Amino acid sequence: MFFMGKLYVVPTPVGNLEDMTFRAIRVLKEADLILAEDTRTSGILLKHYEIKNAMQSHHKFNEHKTVEGVVNRIKAGETVALISDAGTPGISDPGFLVVRECVRNGIEVQCLPGATAFVPALVASGLPDERFCFEGFLPQKKGRVTRLTSLQEEKRTMIFYESPYRLVKTLTQFAEFFGADRPVSVCREISKMHEESVRGTLTEVIAHFTENEPRGEIVIVLGGKED
Repeated sequence: MFFMGKLYVVPTPVGNLEDMTFRAIRVLKEADLILAEDTRTSGILLKHYEIKNAMQSHHKFNEHKTVEGVVNRIKAGETVALISDAGTPGISDPGFLVVRECVRNGIEVQCLPGATAFVPALVASGLPDERFCFEGFLPQKKGRVTRLTSLQEEKRTMIFYESPYRLVKTLTQFAEFFGADRPVSVCREISKMHEESVRGTLTEVIAHFTENEPRGEIVIVLGGKED
């Protein structure tokens, strides 16, 4: 009897290594192959949990080339685990292509529940979280103004990822498009020692990060347009 393998999508900690789940550790230990966004970054995590399985690089620059080979290995009966540098693969990280191809080929895909940066940032923001939209990283140049314009009437809480180097510039753009008094929460270094949420109007938060240089991974939670 022929057994097809399986793809596991495995979230990894966004900060504290203790956020790894028991199940995630077991799946990584049992997998025939671990697809990692950066094998050096993932190597630190795997070494911490004494996971010594084979790793293969799988990132946005090579995933178009590696997907077919991965699908064929799973079809041949291997179990493959997909991880990114931090958080849940596919959420502003590589992963969508291999998941899509596995689904197209009738391969079972299981995504383990676990760490992702925007959920704790949203919940801790104090902004309405019963309905929200996740925008991830905004386009850097082409399409940026179009995207921001399309969000001006958005009433749900909006979530963005941003680099610390572009944070003040992005918040300043938000003030132009959404109004300087729009409420915002900027959460950085989630689950790490220096985790911080800075809340207030766009004017207040821009002033804070103009005086205090932002560092670390950034999640912006922006209030929607009020009726």
